[in-house]
Amino acid sequence: MYRSLRLLIIGSLVLLLATLIFGLIASWAFLYPETYNKILPFYQLRPFHVSSALFWIISGATASLLYYKKGAIEPTSKWNAIAEATFIYLWLLSIIAIFTCYGLKIFGGREYWEFPPILCIPMLLSWIALFLAYFSQLIRKAGEKPMYVWMWSTGVLFFLITFIEQNLWQIPWFRYTYLREITVQWKANGSMVGAWNQMIYGTSLFLMVKISGDERIAKGKIVFFFYMLGLTNLMFNWGHHIYNVPGASWIRDTSYIISMTEWVFLIRMIQGFKSKLDERKKFRHLIAYRFIIAAEFWVFMNLLLAIAMSIPAINRYTHGTHITVAHAMGTTIGINSMILLASYTYMLDIDSTKVGIRRMLGGCYWLAQYSLMAFWLSLVVAGVIKAYGATIMEMTNFQEIMKPVLPAIKAFSLCGIGLLCSLSVIAVTYIRYAATFDIKKK
Repeated sequence: MYRSLRLLIIGSLVLLLATLIFGLIASWAFLYPETYNKILPFYQLRPFHVSSALFWIISGATASLLYYKKGAIEPTSKWNAIAEATFIYLWLLSIIAIFTCYGLKIFGGREYWEFPPILCIPMLLSWIALFLAYFSQLIRKAGEKPMYVWMWSTGVLFFLITFIEQNLWQIPWFRYTYLREITVQWKANGSMVGAWNQMIYGTSLFLMVKISGDERIAKGKIVFFFYMLGLTNLMFNWGHHIYNVPGASWIRDTSYIISMTEWVFLIRMIQGFKSKLDERKKFRHLIAYRFIIAAEFWVFMNLLLAIAMSIPAINRYTHGTHITVAHAMGTTIGINSMILLASYTYMLDIDSTKVGIRRMLGGCYWLAQYSLMAFWLSLVVAGVIKAYGATIMEMTNFQEIMKPVLPAIKAFSLCGIGLLCSLSVIAVTYIRYAATFDIKKK
């Protein structure tokens, strides 16, 4: 189990590197198609980038869950260890097969899952193995369970449900009408984001408990209220994804109301965590703490954007623009990736490394934050310009719409270099430590 878990940790960090590299090259391919279409065209680079980001987030979330659950639920039995290793090997082999297909220009599937649908079978089998291993241990644990265990459990269960739902398009009845298929697709994808967020936020809560030493952070009525708020968002917040699809008005209204509460529970948890830390503990866990605080900042930034995008009158202008991309990037890099890097920092005991390495990581941290801010703002500006041309000016020629947008896209690409340099150094450093770290230590 420990050997396979180490492989999953290293594999997830390699996926983070791939996300950064493919993303930067894809931006160049978009800006200069006459050059890159001969080598790696945008239509090929985009699936590489999107799938790398998707699998980095899910792999990092599951690696953290498998590592930290040792102290939260029953000890792993031999059967559980085999099931967990089965999940890891099947999951990683599926990802290798997916990227092989992309390299051979063999596509299929739907948005975010653009690989041949047959590869969903080993991915589904891998998750079933994880599901059985996790819940067979959980049911043996008696007594009150901390909230992070509830959140991990919710994430594992709902990812399985939404993954199956996301593949319903393979049944002919769902493909019979375009509106039916796209509605189910976006509903499933929206809820799936909530599923892996539950695993990641559960890990964040676990880290807060361990760093602060206060178990009360993960217990009590207030924490349970915010968990239920997150669960409600997972199940119903997808509605604003399909504002433009003909549907009942109550669906839009319900989604709008729920969207106003988005991510509030995570902000509350982090604020509670900050109030309980004294200066000594902040210093001791400085790098991990910084990543958690960065996630808090990006929660606020993306919350403002999410609230705006959830208002139907505004969504009409922002839908399909780079503002949507800014929201996705801010969430993936600013929130999820920062929490996962905090998790790996604590897991690999990075805060106990040499002073020179910690200073280097601190410099990379700040470069990443400033680069991400400029990166995010460039996308917002690009989205506003595109929305203005397409809706206010009623321009219909795509090239004419995109012409004033290109300077903002070039700025976005330039900021991507800063993100690549900073996060790559962090990822490579963590890979080196993961390869030699005693994973049984904690």
